Amino acid sequence: MSDTAHHRNDGKVGTPGVPWRNYATEFIGTFFLVLAVGCAVLSKSALAPVGIGLTLTVMVYAGGHISGGHFNPAVSLGVAVRGKITFVRTLGYAIAQIAGGVLAAVVAQFIVDPASHPALSPSGRDVGAVFLAELLFTFALVYVMLNVATSADHPHNGFYGLAIGLTVVAGITAVGGISGGFFNPAVTLGAAVMGLAAWSDIWIWLLAQLAASGLAGVVFLLQNPQDKGDTAFTRRL
Repeated sequence: MSDTAHHRNDGKVGTPGVPWRNYATEFIGTFFLVLAVGCAVLSKSALAPVGIGLTLTVMVYAGGHISGGHFNPAVSLGVAVRGKITFVRTLGYAIAQIAGGVLAAVVAQFIVDPASHPALSPSGRDVGAVFLAELLFTFALVYVMLNVATSADHPHNGFYGLAIGLTVVAGITAVGGISGGFFNPAVTLGAAVMGLAAWSDIWIWLLAQLAASGLAGVVFLLQNPQDKGDTAFTRRL
């Protein structure tokens, strides 16, 4: 196999060991996810959960074969705990995802130009409610993603994008009115940039999301101790 073909197949082009295509894909996918969140929420769209979930679905289908279609630092961390991506690569993914999310937040504000929107700033009992809601549904999202996109038991399934997107739709519908339904550190930081969440309180979301991702990775390993194979979405990580 030629060097060119090898680079094309493993998703690494240009400087050896620098997977710029993966990072660019994660930046683009996260950008459109956070843009959908910002435009839908700032414009008070009644179909926000559907629009956000469908945006994630199509971006996962578009970029899954290149980067794995994470678009979420919590998902990348879960995949790292599961053992399919290095923690160094995970950091690169997170940087690309956060950069895409922050830029999307700025663009969404320009597009919608909303009036003042109250920032989520939980206190008292609400702190625990927000933490638990984000913990549970971030766990659900990462758990679903690990099983449908990284399990060797169904390496070429065609439903992975729908399963991931519908998990987000379900989560936002269930607890969006409680926690905002972020389930994603890049979305959380984008929400703070847009004034949807108070900067002083974003630790609640971030802690819950990162704890959930690690827990989902551990649970996957416990349930699938022999799952060592690759899929189309882990082969290039």
